[in-house]
Amino acid sequence: MGVLVLAPTAIDPAAIKRARVLRRNMTEGERKLWSELKEFRRLYGLHARKQAPIGPYIVDFVLHEKNLVIEVDGEHHLTPERMEKDRMRDAWFGRQDYRVLRFSTGDLANSFDGCIEEILREVGVM
Repeated sequence: MGVLVLAPTAIDPAAIKRARVLRRNMTEGERKLWSELKEFRRLYGLHARKQAPIGPYIVDFVLHEKNLVIEVDGEHHLTPERMEKDRMRDAWFGRQDYRVLRFSTGDLANSFDGCIEEILREVGVM
């Protein structure tokens, strides 16, 4: 009888572990957005994932079938260093054929419905 050898996953086990920690420690804005994105499967047939590893990164949310990454940015994303890292990260996703939508925590707090409408437009539902 042969030994079953499973193909190694393309995702680094450390990234999976980090993603699990991030899933348990979402911000209030991320929790609210996740609550809405979970309904996309029932309403639009779109499966959303939270804190998902993609390549060397962990994204806040992703709709793989629409190649859409959704990021929620807190104040620390406003520093010049972080803005440059985000620009490089977004460029990497672009090379993988993903589009990136970024919302600030303020956007989610002040215009949650507008953020949801922007996501729906981006995936072609609106």
